[in-house]
Amino acid sequence: MGTLTIKIPAELERALEQASTREKLTKSELARRALAGYIAQQQAGSTFVSALDQAAGLVGCFKGGPKDLASNPRHMADFGKR
Repeated sequence: MGTLTIKIPAELERALEQASTREKLTKSELARRALAGYIAQQQAGSTFVSALDQAAGLVGCFKGGPKDLASNPRHMADFGKR
């Protein structure tokens, strides 16, 4: 196995250490998996598809619901109480 040395910002290093602890994997293994995933994605020619892109045909297709659901606190009055 070859060796690669990279320099990363302190914030990214902290995130890598936290992920390493959480996943119970070495930092090297996490980096290998991330690189392999990135390369596989590039080779497949796939691009990022957002949830909005995937559900674009459903957005705005319902009629009769409240138009202010996201901005009117009245609609959220009993949210989480059931």
